[in-house]
Amino acid sequence: MTDHAARIRHSWQTNAAAWTRAVREQRIESRRLVTDAAILGAIADGPAQRVLDIGCGEGWLCRALAGQGHQCVGVDAAAPLIDAARAAGGARFEVMDYAALVASGATLGRFDALVCNFALLDDHPAPLLGALRDRLVPGGRLLIQTVHPWTAGGDEPYADGWRLETFSAFGGDFSTPMPWYFRTLESWLALLAASGWRLRQLREPRHPETGQPCSLLLELQPVVG
Repeated sequence: MTDHAARIRHSWQTNAAAWTRAVREQRIESRRLVTDAAILGAIADGPAQRVLDIGCGEGWLCRALAGQGHQCVGVDAAAPLIDAARAAGGARFEVMDYAALVASGATLGRFDALVCNFALLDDHPAPLLGALRDRLVPGGRLLIQTVHPWTAGGDEPYADGWRLETFSAFGGDFSTPMPWYFRTLESWLALLAASGWRLRQLREPRHPETGQPCSLLLELQPVVG
């Protein structure tokens, strides 16, 4: 595990309680107004009887999907977040980092939809993205929602590189900042193409007041042949 990957996991482990409260108390405006509904809408737009939520956190998406009649499995590397998800119920939740997910084979079965909702934070997700193609049933989809590169860059140069999330805008007692890897739009599309995915649809969910994009939402299917 790289130093950055270890720091990402440590941040989620130590901030698990604060993150759970922030999500369940709907403190994050972009999620409350735009991005939660955006990912649920994208899932509903295609086959989704069985869904794998990769980096599920405290489990809100799995619970929402279960309430709509979907079967959902949530996996996350942070055990305290999985504990919170299991306590709330509604779906199957497993402690599993991306390396374990790559090696899981048929353990979890196959899915109609794979979801990475603000969950691809490291600089080298290609092995995971490549392995996920085998976790889909024919006709299945991969949905990735991430920060929009054009609005998340801040004052930094528009170039791939590590950034630091302090969680200061979310309130509560977040104790440990988290490194995350910023990608340009060009970089995202190149990464996905090199990992064997074909872009089916690109969406830019927007803030209802400012009109600015709150996220980048990509719907993908495996390249066949």
